[in-house]
Amino acid sequence: MIKMTPLMKELLLSALGDGFVALLGTVQPDGTPQISPKGSIAVFDDSTLSFWERSHRTTEKNLAHGGRVCVYYRNPAKMKEIPYGGGTIRFYGTARIVTDPATREKIWNNTIPAEQERDKDKTGMGVLIDVDRIEELNGKLIMDKNS
Repeated sequence: MIKMTPLMKELLLSALGDGFVALLGTVQPDGTPQISPKGSIAVFDDSTLSFWERSHRTTEKNLAHGGRVCVYYRNPAKMKEIPYGGGTIRFYGTARIVTDPATREKIWNNTIPAEQERDKDKTGMGVLIDVDRIEELNGKLIMDKNS
């Protein structure tokens, strides 16, 4: 079962301000992996992450053909606060671009102000990630939706 903790929420919420933006791994149509920094990744609910996709570049294209993703969070400055090995958390799941206006608005409201400022016209898209596994840097399982 996935039930993200308050610490996970806090770490992602402060990632941009701490200078350790989470990275999003997607897959291009030819199977090539793509890594992009995403300062807006946040906990949306107990088992879902969200982010505001404002660049309209490779991430958007990659999610259009299939949504398996990995979010990589690491902040060495907070290693003592993070009970997971290496001060690192990997979130695996399936992402989808949101088309429902109400859900899109909830994602926007869940986005930190610094990222909202980078899209003042709100031309970006809301994305949800249904998390099915969370693990430490060494691969040790933290949570799994089937456990």
